[in-house]
Amino acid sequence: MQMRTRADALDPVLGSSRAILFDFDGPICDVFRGLPASGIAERLADLLAVLAPALEQRARATDDPMEVHRLSQEGGSTVLAAIEQALTAAEVQAVNVAGVPTAGGIQALHAARNTGRRIAVVSNNSSDCVREYLTLHGLEGVVDEIIGRPSLRPDLMKPSPHPLLTAASALGVAPHLTVLVGDSVTDVEAAHSAGAMSIGYANKASKEASLMDAGAEVVVLGMQEIADSLNRG
Repeated sequence: MQMRTRADALDPVLGSSRAILFDFDGPICDVFRGLPASGIAERLADLLAVLAPALEQRARATDDPMEVHRLSQEGGSTVLAAIEQALTAAEVQAVNVAGVPTAGGIQALHAARNTGRRIAVVSNNSSDCVREYLTLHGLEGVVDEIIGRPSLRPDLMKPSPHPLLTAASALGVAPHLTVLVGDSVTDVEAAHSAGAMSIGYANKASKEASLMDAGAEVVVLGMQEIADSLNRG
């Protein structure tokens, strides 16, 4: 009996899609390669310590800037707005020193475009930083829509289905005909909540099992696999 390959699982998922939604940090670039996330989280915690001292201890317990941002909503709308503004500025700074795109990422974007699919970037990062990076690397014309972090609504970030449903609506494609390529469990969860398909991108060996366990239709180890599958189709 012939052994099934990863392509056997990947090709039908992509083949049934009319739109591909790409997570940003991971599938397209390593956002915090040049400016580590832990340093940004510390800067946000410093700001939160001034604006909402009661939240300082919890803010300093994480090295994830997104978690500091989520926490900041407990300080009220003014605190949330200040942290979000600081996070967005730091992300824009980060993508300017993030370096080259993820291997195979550009090829996957172009393959999706060349096969007539609609394309959106759907990210918990700000749309400002996504747009900045795409422009820096001449990719802004390849992407139809950028759905970044919902303004002042961290509760609507992935794993909420809200960004995916927003993307599907903007692209004019039913959610079940979209597939999200993402490197985190929350991406898979968001896709399933939205009624979309999901492809896990295990950019670290430790992620493969967790993405499969979360229910990804297929897990790839490199973005070039997606480009190759689209080109085969």
